Amino acid sequence: MTGNNLNIADIRQDYKLSVLDDDAVGHDPVSFFQKWFAEAKNAQVTEVNAMTLATADGKGIPHARIVLLKGLDQNDFVFFTNYDSAKGNDINANPFAALVFFWKELERQVRVEGKIEKIPAAESDTYFRSRPVGSRLGAWASPQSQEITDRNILDTNYARYEKEFSTGEIPRPPHWGGYRVMPNHIEFWQGRSSRMHDRILFTKNERGEWCKSRLAP
Repeated sequence: MTGNNLNIADIRQDYKLSVLDDDAVGHDPVSFFQKWFAEAKNAQVTEVNAMTLATADGKGIPHARIVLLKGLDQNDFVFFTNYDSAKGNDINANPFAALVFFWKELERQVRVEGKIEKIPAAESDTYFRSRPVGSRLGAWASPQSQEITDRNILDTNYARYEKEFSTGEIPRPPHWGGYRVMPNHIEFWQGRSSRMHDRILFTKNERGEWCKSRLAP
């Protein structure tokens, strides 16, 4: 390899901060995720709740983007978006998703896979009311994932809804709300030296019980 490709290939990071012991993980992956999440938050990880959301469309073509985790609802991973967005269309066609959290400050990664569905409308209403005014107006103003001719369309839409809702409550748009990923696989990854990483996988069986195994890196 030559040029810039050589420089990219030379980028390496040896991981030495911690280990992942089977006994420490326990038998409840969601509880252990909450423990790791709290540690990442205490370590002041930037955008600690940022996660890659991967979906696939009706043809099986994958798409990925960063979204924000907004809750753990009965062990399900919750986020919010525009139902008419590209991701919403993917979910309608193929109701399965994968999430990835990467906390580089702690040399940790968590992968979550499972079925995805909308949360109840009342729960979306509650969360929508908690958002800043600008974010609520933005949910109305942006035709997410649709092609627009220029930025002025967004600014015009925003000004329109800002005026429309200036004297009252801003309701949740019918095209906006929450999804929950109901996990059947959760994998914890701890970076180790010489690429000999620790990987512990939880898989939910037909009885709804979590089974734990260790994977080679």
